Amino acid sequence: MTEQLPADTRMSQVALDVADLDLMTRFYSDVLLLEPVGQAEGTVSLGRGGQELVVLRHRPDLPRGERRSAGLFHTALLHPDAGMLATVLASVATRNPELYTGSGDHLVSQAFYLDDPEGNGVELYVDRPRDQWTWNGDQVQMDTLYLDPNAFLSDHLTDEARDFLETAPDHRPALAGSEAQVVGHVHLKVGQTALAKDFYVDTLGFDVTAELPGALFVSAGGYHHHMAMNTWGTAGVGLRAPGRGHGPVSIEVPAGDNVADAARRLTARGLSVALEEGALTARLSVEDPWGNLVTVATPSLG
Repeated sequence: MTEQLPADTRMSQVALDVADLDLMTRFYSDVLLLEPVGQAEGTVSLGRGGQELVVLRHRPDLPRGERRSAGLFHTALLHPDAGMLATVLASVATRNPELYTGSGDHLVSQAFYLDDPEGNGVELYVDRPRDQWTWNGDQVQMDTLYLDPNAFLSDHLTDEARDFLETAPDHRPALAGSEAQVVGHVHLKVGQTALAKDFYVDTLGFDVTAELPGALFVSAGGYHHHMAMNTWGTAGVGLRAPGRGHGPVSIEVPAGDNVADAARRLTARGLSVALEEGALTARLSVEDPWGNLVTVATPSLG
């Protein structure tokens, strides 16, 4: 049994339980420029090139999520280049500037932050080339330096992007290069970073890539981080309160053996694991110490 998640682990789609499905669908499609890729009763999937990135699930029965509760800090959408990121950022500035919350140059990436209409955190970012990342042993150097959004738009927003944004959403062509967009990482609010490390690193199998005051960053395969956990506003909290917000934290691994290895590690630590294994796919589900559902699965064949 291997002890770590494989190098080509990635984050899969993010599910959000929402009150106003129509409003949230319009936001993620018209403002963040994702494409509808699927729809079922009470569920809308959005993404790129047929690949799901965000799944909106209509749950008006749930209360609004509490800010001082474990749960989602933000979902981070990784853009393939600065030009595409500038296009989406300009869309936010044009249509919903009131939702913008800030920016940061993190040395490994350039990022812009906002809340969606129901208060779920969103990060829009682009990575710097890996040869520009600085490693101190097995930890990557990250920081939060000032990043001027207007200067970023001036440097990277093209005339073609301006024309695209001036076109009505129903008549826009496909956004060039958008197929490479993925969920880059998921950042959670937790009660203790030491307990998060015990679950996500020592048991599930991520590697630590950075430890900052009140925050832990973890990844597989030398990425700067696939997940992060912080206690900045939630130190000491226990189980997540029921409410709208993110559903499962979905992690994708290449092979069924990787799922089985993770299941054995989790079970060996006394955790309750639901494991589904088929001829071509495998999936496990487990709760982290704050009641966040975590899944590890092979790629969908659908």
